Amino acid sequence: AYRRQRQMCIRDRGQRSGYFAFFIALIVFIIGFATSFTNAVAITLIVLLILGSFLLAPSIVLHHAVKAAADIDRQ
Repeated sequence: AYRRQRQMCIRDRGQRSGYFAFFIALIVFIIGFATSFTNAVAITLIVLLILGSFLLAPSIVLHHAVKAAADIDRQ
């Protein structure tokens, strides 16, 4: 039970962080599009999108694993 709670906490933090990185990337893109789209804006976008992907992908897999384990326990 403790291990699953820890995994759920890690999953939640990863999902929040990943979606937050995507949100900040969207804001940076809008600001860059409205003003001047410089190399700094492009590099920031690339870093945020890669970071968001690295945080979010394992969190989604962990979400499904914890959900499947909970379903098995209920049976």
